[in-house]
Amino acid sequence: MTIVPAMPLLAAGQASAPTISAGDTAWVLISTALVLLMVPGLAFFYGGLVRTKSALNTMLMSLGALAVVTVQWVLFGYSLAFGPGSSWIGGLAHLGFTGVTALPNPTYSAALPHLLFSAFQAMFAGITVALFSGAIVDRMRFTAYLVFGVLWTTIVYDPLAHWVWGDGGWLRMLGALDFAGGTVVHISAGTTAIVLALVLGPRRDFKRVPNVPHNVPFALLGAGLLWFGWFGFNAGSALAADGIAANALVTTHAAAAAGLISWLILELIKGGRATAVGAATGAVVGLVAITPAAGFVTPLAALAMGALAAPFSFYALHYRPKTRLDDTLDVFACHGVAGIMGAVLTGVFASKAVNPLGADGLLAGNPSLVGVQLLAVVATIAFAGIASAGILFALRAVMPLRVPVEVEVQGIDLAEHGEEAYHGGDLSDLTGRKTALGDAVVLPVTELGARAVPRTV
Repeated sequence: MTIVPAMPLLAAGQASAPTISAGDTAWVLISTALVLLMVPGLAFFYGGLVRTKSALNTMLMSLGALAVVTVQWVLFGYSLAFGPGSSWIGGLAHLGFTGVTALPNPTYSAALPHLLFSAFQAMFAGITVALFSGAIVDRMRFTAYLVFGVLWTTIVYDPLAHWVWGDGGWLRMLGALDFAGGTVVHISAGTTAIVLALVLGPRRDFKRVPNVPHNVPFALLGAGLLWFGWFGFNAGSALAADGIAANALVTTHAAAAAGLISWLILELIKGGRATAVGAATGAVVGLVAITPAAGFVTPLAALAMGALAAPFSFYALHYRPKTRLDDTLDVFACHGVAGIMGAVLTGVFASKAVNPLGADGLLAGNPSLVGVQLLAVVATIAFAGIASAGILFALRAVMPLRVPVEVEVQGIDLAEHGEEAYHGGDLSDLTGRKTALGDAVVLPVTELGARAVPRTV
């Protein structure tokens, strides 16, 4: 997210109020809605990749995250992230959205209503919690996940957002570049996914039962919605309807396309087939990689970033099943690894010719930016990892985090929500009996030549 510099001080006797731009406001309003659309997009993407018995729970975790984080954001989260404070955390000046009005806040959005800027940022916080839900499929209690999400947003996300985007944030002051959330959103979510998977432990049938996607068209639909919504995520982060937004839109699309193609080539080399799930994953990886750089690099650089990030995520995704880490939907491989690559490559490809408010990177004669970007990556991983583990251990002391074994076997949808995604359409649905066909029908032995008559048992 780029930050508009504060307005210059006016001369004595001069009176002027910040002017809201109708065009900029309209664009950020649309972008806010586009980022919101990414949440159901993620729900479909994740929901299609899991087994039938956990589809509803997986999808609801995305929508539930948006709801609880929005409440937290209005009450105190926005103030901690963007309120005036220290270089580490904002204060409580905007507690309960105090002072967040339809007037601009020159520090962050001189041409936008302050309310709109805060709403745009709320969507980022909400989808970040939804991202790491993919690591805990089938085994974390829904209420525990929501409580963890609120605590995590308060203790991890809000400080990170202040470090990178907040006025006086220490990483921002060092010159770290993160246009739309490579560190704040994707690296933090990927790191948290690993911690969640380690603390909760693997599913009971991990490596014994194939985790086959139950609805690939859902996953493709979700990826398409994410791709569409990402234009608001990245281009909206320009906070203006201008050339930087246009550049961010084009680089976002280019990187997604390059990531998809690169992933399919890797699949063809490895297995001889290009898969639909692979195409969706490659596109998402390209989108993640370009996120920190979208407003700072050229479209040609975006192609390179999408193509370069895909092999690293591809290898991480295929290596993970060889370990005992049950990151169910490979959140770290897709978001953590691609986020790291994107942040580092921003230090390589960034150019002031694209965005004067940014910085020159390695290829523009400033190799020090790569070091700053690496520092931001390491700080994000260390902080998110340690804080996430601390929250989980504290939470585990007061409430159960994991569902019982019988719930994993039966299906978390039915146990946690009392619902199922699909019904077979037979009489067992009306009677409440959930039995497999082989258990419901017996063919009794009859005299030779007579026809066997089915009967239920």
